[in-house]
Amino acid sequence: MNNILIPNTELSVSPFGLGTVDAGLLWDGADADRVFETYLELGGNLLDSAHVYSDWVPPEIARSERVIGDWLARSGKRDKIVLITKGGHPDMTGENPDTHMNRMHREDMVKDLDESLKQLRTDYIDLYFYHRDDVTIPAEETIEVMQDFVKQGKIRYYGCSNWSTERMMAADKYCAEKGYRSFAANQALLNLGYKYMNPLADDTMCAIDGEMQAYHKNNPGNLAMPYMGVCSGFFHIYDSKGEEAVKNSPYYTEGNLKMAKRMAELKEKYNATITQIVLGFFTVQDFPCVPLYGAQSADTLAEAAGTFEISFDKEDYIF
Repeated sequence: MNNILIPNTELSVSPFGLGTVDAGLLWDGADADRVFETYLELGGNLLDSAHVYSDWVPPEIARSERVIGDWLARSGKRDKIVLITKGGHPDMTGENPDTHMNRMHREDMVKDLDESLKQLRTDYIDLYFYHRDDVTIPAEETIEVMQDFVKQGKIRYYGCSNWSTERMMAADKYCAEKGYRSFAANQALLNLGYKYMNPLADDTMCAIDGEMQAYHKNNPGNLAMPYMGVCSGFFHIYDSKGEEAVKNSPYYTEGNLKMAKRMAELKEKYNATITQIVLGFFTVQDFPCVPLYGAQSADTLAEAAGTFEISFDKEDYIF
């Protein structure tokens, strides 16, 4: 796999990142070691976590970061990875968490970052993200919080997740005025089925829509890192179980059913799997992007990595 160098940084990242929302749930201990080691052996180096992963499953808090920290302590491979984590997410504990209850003030971010460093057993984060946005807080204020973290040596670079294009541009403008290096990456929803999908239940999630795609095309220094890259398994489930099994999915729309029915043709054309076809969507975009892939086990990683050995045609994804 060919790495992508984020402009004006020292970060060279693999073409897909390992998402760890399932760390501690689907894999832990020795199984986690196999996942991380397999990913590295395949040429991967980008580990994506968040302080909130997976607080919605009691009783453990910051489970994903703990699993990564355990592996880093056992392996001693901190220098082999580009480590991402995120802070400022609404509290997800309790029976009815409200994603609109923002936690993005300075004291929230300081608390989350310090706890993340402890859980991850590291002195610094390579790329630290605001996990949500609060438009009542000026972009200037949010940037200064991150700049303080950089000055303290706690983070190297910073990014945003679920911010609008307008808000990213406001942050960029302020950084240019102050001589700061602005957001190095942006995490938002983008995948093969997003264009035709129904709205998600969580309306605090932002999609990389046409406006944001144009922004990334003109601002390659802010690398797009799409989440939900495999469409929550919609195309996999359709392929293996048929239409009836996906009727409750937000991706269940006429447009996505049309693409799902083309999967057999594309599997034959490229001798590829569903995973590779779905991830191949990211290789034909007009701007660099590094999708985040949540492995269910070590065995699925080789299949995902194989995506980047296939030369997909952009026309295959126009429907």
